[in-house]
Amino acid sequence: MAFLPCVFTVNKHKPWIETSYHGVITENMDTVLLDPPLVALDKDAPVPYAGEICAFKIYGQDAPFEAVVLNRTSGEGVLRASSPVDCESQKEYTFIIQAYDCGAGPSGADWKKSHKAVVHIQVDDVNEFSPVFRESLYKASVTEGKIYDSILQVEAWDQDCSPQYSQICNYEIVTSGTPFAIDRNGNIRNTERLSYDKQQSYKIMVTAFDCGQKRAKEDVAVHIEVKPVCKPGWQGWNKRVDYEPGTGSKQLFPKMHLETCDGPLSGVKVMVELQTNHIGKGCDRETYSEKSLQKLCGAASGSTDLLPAPSPSTNWTASLLTDSGRDSDLIYRFDGRQAANVPDHVVPQNLTDQFTVATWMKHGPSPGLRAEKETLLCNSDKTEMNRHHYSLYVHNCRLVFLLRRDFTQVDTFRPAEFHWKLEQICDKEWHYYVINVEFPAVTLFVDGVTYEPYLVTDDWPIHASKIDTQLTVGACWQGLKNKREKKHITYLSSTPRFTQYFHGSLSGLTIRPGRIETQKVISCLQACKEGLDINSLESLAKDIKFHFNPAQSVLVVEGEDVDSINTAMTKVSYINSRQFPTAGLRRLHITTTVQCFGEDTCLSIPDIKAVVMVLPPSEPRITIIGSNRLVRPASDLRGPLGVAPFKELHITSTVMKGDSFGGCECRDMFFLTTVQPGVMEVMHNLDYCDVLVIGEELNPDRESLEIHHSALLGKHLDATNSTSGISIYGVDSMAHYEQALRQVRYRNWRPATLSERRFRLTCSELNGRYTSNEFNLEVSVLHHSAPVEHVNHMAAQPQYMRPVHHPLMIHSLNSHIPAPPAATVVIVVCIAALVVIVVIGVYRIHATHQEGSRDEEEEVKDPEVDWNNSALTITVNPMEVTLNVGAKSLKSRNNQTQWDAKPGLRC
Repeated sequence: MAFLPCVFTVNKHKPWIETSYHGVITENMDTVLLDPPLVALDKDAPVPYAGEICAFKIYGQDAPFEAVVLNRTSGEGVLRASSPVDCESQKEYTFIIQAYDCGAGPSGADWKKSHKAVVHIQVDDVNEFSPVFRESLYKASVTEGKIYDSILQVEAWDQDCSPQYSQICNYEIVTSGTPFAIDRNGNIRNTERLSYDKQQSYKIMVTAFDCGQKRAKEDVAVHIEVKPVCKPGWQGWNKRVDYEPGTGSKQLFPKMHLETCDGPLSGVKVMVELQTNHIGKGCDRETYSEKSLQKLCGAASGSTDLLPAPSPSTNWTASLLTDSGRDSDLIYRFDGRQAANVPDHVVPQNLTDQFTVATWMKHGPSPGLRAEKETLLCNSDKTEMNRHHYSLYVHNCRLVFLLRRDFTQVDTFRPAEFHWKLEQICDKEWHYYVINVEFPAVTLFVDGVTYEPYLVTDDWPIHASKIDTQLTVGACWQGLKNKREKKHITYLSSTPRFTQYFHGSLSGLTIRPGRIETQKVISCLQACKEGLDINSLESLAKDIKFHFNPAQSVLVVEGEDVDSINTAMTKVSYINSRQFPTAGLRRLHITTTVQCFGEDTCLSIPDIKAVVMVLPPSEPRITIIGSNRLVRPASDLRGPLGVAPFKELHITSTVMKGDSFGGCECRDMFFLTTVQPGVMEVMHNLDYCDVLVIGEELNPDRESLEIHHSALLGKHLDATNSTSGISIYGVDSMAHYEQALRQVRYRNWRPATLSERRFRLTCSELNGRYTSNEFNLEVSVLHHSAPVEHVNHMAAQPQYMRPVHHPLMIHSLNSHIPAPPAATVVIVVCIAALVVIVVIGVYRIHATHQEGSRDEEEEVKDPEVDWNNSALTITVNPMEVTLNVGAKSLKSRNNQTQWDAKPGLRC
């Protein structure tokens, strides 16, 4: 048995460490960074145990640290926190540390310890606390009109221990758009002079940041009251007034009064201006089509719309630029590169000595030093020559109308060019221009005001020629090919083209031959539907004078007494008579002039700027309902009146309850009934209904879709039709449109070739701003059955009947009786067939005579055959089956309308 030798070491030396250490620890962390590092050395190394470091011990009162040996051989150690360290509780720690070796053997006997070293630990702060304001609310008051260096001071503090995180480095006003500022010390000042009339108090929120940019956990409120001083001006008015559609007249300043600081006054003059240039064409006007507006205003018929909405029949405006988003108001914008040729079939061929040209125009100053002519309307030679027969153009902010007569009309020097120089031509605003021609006199109306030409130029008439003319919009057509010569060779330098392009916007360009427009119609066509008004005129004082401009956008009120002026201003109101007005802002500008005794002016009254907010109207939902399928016999379609496809048509319009009516009294413009919970029926006008043919266009040789003129009498309606359908237009009630559509007749005098004809109906209000559903209708023909020559039911079945199989012979109850021979059966059948054929011939002749007489009587009695409440009896060949369908009827697809045949109808 072997024994290991016993090793005995001698621990001669004690460990050695530094005499002092400096450390840093971040609060809430456990690792201490020491300088120098914690290392213990022993001269007994590398002797085991005696030369190794086994422990570090800390001596100090409640020192929350411990030292741990990392490597016994090298003597490396680490100092760490034994419990959380908080800078706010204690910023520094000082304690003693000693190192111990491992002694003379494994038992640790005869260990030695180092000398004592001083350890100084500094706790680094963490920005864990947010600033807190010392007050929960700050209040202050200021006098209006003054600038303050400091209105008040707010103060916040921070619980962090270090100067970096405990000090407040910055304050900030959180509320945006306030006339206040704050410095880094918390002093609040105003950045502009405050006005009591504008705002009596301010509530602003303030926050604070420490030097570590940590924001206050809760912002603090600061209330600043503005104290008034006596200052002349209007008080008690609101900057915004909301207007609900259909409410009629709305007071703008019900509590407004003028403060004059007790100054002796001799007179007050107030001008209220409603600014609507950004709405539509200068203000809120009806946005119906030009034809509908003329019909509504009682204009004479026969005008030609040269800038209609693009459609298959009016496609010459399809390439022009339009201004969208204007409430369905059709506006064309010309930028000097667009123009349109009006088709020859649209152009009025003979203007005569009386005619009218009208248009809306928005135009600004022409670019360049030498402005070119800008043509709105031009009728010139199509080819070979460049003669202008008549045109309307702008040149150097002058409006010029050119009219060259033919030698066939006059043969002397006559007036040809008429010039007007007006500010409206180049002010970049919308104006309505009407030129009434009663040759040789020409009169211009601008916004309903008459202007005579300042210059009239005479010229010789144009020589007659066979050259066709071209009417253009937005430029002038140059039909002559210019020639140039080079080395005695003639070249064609250009092709016919547009020249003298227009820069601006146009709308509603029309020409009416043979008639001039009356002042009443012109005023109606350009009338604004919104403006200023005064309520209760009888309650105004006798010294009050007031007057409006023609458009009622400017109101001037004058008086000697301030109280009378105050009363008058509370009566000023805004009114919009449109059922569906254009939503948005209307600006109000009020200027005031005050006169004192013996002085021209004595007080300066600040201008007022306010807005009227027209709220969006309820969106009406126009619905067309009725029978979607119409089945008629061919005789009805061939009749002189045809059939009425839309006889049972109904048009309704509904809005969601509470959309925009909110409690307003709308009875003067609306007739409301509850359709179902949340939905109300509303009555309003329509401006057109279009019946379009789906599929192939109508063939004029065999069919027509039309409405008799008598159906439009007593209504503000007119109609046009083509092979594509029929259009009924004009501003009128839905009831009148229903009546008119029910009178639309479809005829087909060759119905044998027709299986079905489909139509699509849509209606509109405000020129397409609100449109109905697409109502589709199918007209089918109830064809007569063709004559049957054979009596075999299996060989020929009657049309529209279910095949019924019958036995060729009837068996007796005694099945044992033998069947007759085949030859006998054939003979009997042949004789019976011969007799039946003779009877049928006589019967058909008699029936045809009676049917013709009955059809004539029914056409006189009622243009539409009444098919209801009768049985349908269909008689076929006597050898076939006679079917009596009883009270059953052919019904429309939606089971709304029954079309039952008269008794005894033969197919």
